[in-house]
Amino acid sequence: MEQPIEPWYKQFWPWVLIILPLCAVVASVTTLFIAIANKPDMVVEDYYKKGKAINVDLTRLDNAFRLALKFQLDVDQDNQVELTQLMGEKQQAALRLRFIHRTQKIKDFELLMTADANGLYSSHVEHSFDGKWTIQLESFNASWRIQTVDHFPSNISTLLDSFDRS
Repeated sequence: MEQPIEPWYKQFWPWVLIILPLCAVVASVTTLFIAIANKPDMVVEDYYKKGKAINVDLTRLDNAFRLALKFQLDVDQDNQVELTQLMGEKQQAALRLRFIHRTQKIKDFELLMTADANGLYSSHVEHSFDGKWTIQLESFNASWRIQTVDHFPSNISTLLDSFDRS
């Protein structure tokens, strides 16, 4: 006597053959949604204007070089940021301190720092900033700029030096 043949949906191998390509389709659709939701920030729409702005930045770096400016930046565990001028013409106005994340523009932030009676610039940052950052320090009227790259958190002070053209 012959055994009755089971329908295909009750057998093991058809489901294995269906699930493998189905997993690939689900993974590719998921990857597509992730790529659409997290567009890269490094692409500049108007690259010509951005290229012309580089020349303005070089002029600001040259102005900082002429003033022989040098600052020391310290960040403690409580995200207290302190900036001390070590060399150059004493700055009387407020200073802009920018932290620019290497890959995620949404993490960028700027501090407007004013000096106390001792010439110490200090401010508190609300959020933590771990990783590698480009740090830009410029005058309030944007006549000069110093920049460097550093990694946080760090136990070593960051030097912002107009002689360093990084």
